[in-house]
Amino acid sequence: MSADVDDPVRASLERFVGKPLGPPEEGGEPRLAPEAVNGPMIRHWVDAFDDRNPVYENETTASEGRFGGVVAPPAMLQTWTMPRPKIQGIEARGGAPDDMTFDNPVSALDEAGYVGALATNSELEFERYLKPGDHLRSINVIESISDQKMTGLGKGYFVTWVTTYTDQDGEVVGRQLFRVLKFDPSTIPGLGGDTK
Repeated sequence: MSADVDDPVRASLERFVGKPLGPPEEGGEPRLAPEAVNGPMIRHWVDAFDDRNPVYENETTASEGRFGGVVAPPAMLQTWTMPRPKIQGIEARGGAPDDMTFDNPVSALDEAGYVGALATNSELEFERYLKPGDHLRSINVIESISDQKMTGLGKGYFVTWVTTYTDQDGEVVGRQLFRVLKFDPSTIPGLGGDTK
């Protein structure tokens, strides 16, 4: 997508499209999950969602099925690579569980006054079921940034990134498309904001 030359904010964001979203010290390399896929986390998920599929917990039943053993619920894909959150100072970070002080489109939009954030889409694609012992890596790449849009929350930009998940052998096991709207709350229609 080409940037609109009449929109300097959007033009300034073009440098992020197609690039990894992450701190410079990672150098565009996949981030290693803090833990390998494991039974206790699977049990926490099963309990939280009351998803009692026996292939998630019962080794005997699971080994008799097509997986040959216990597997993790597919929707846990993102869970395995989430960094441990920093709770202290979370309000100062706008509710973000981690620092985002590196150069990225979300921080750039914050600096331009688009401080509101709303997750709008999350689409998961699974290549295979994960088994205990799989140790994942993930990398986020900015797929697209929309032109400025007028929404019910005000003017903003949709930022989309794709996370690719690989196992310990480098095999792709899944992907997640994630989209957020970064908006300027002072432009909310009907609240005295700019609606042009």
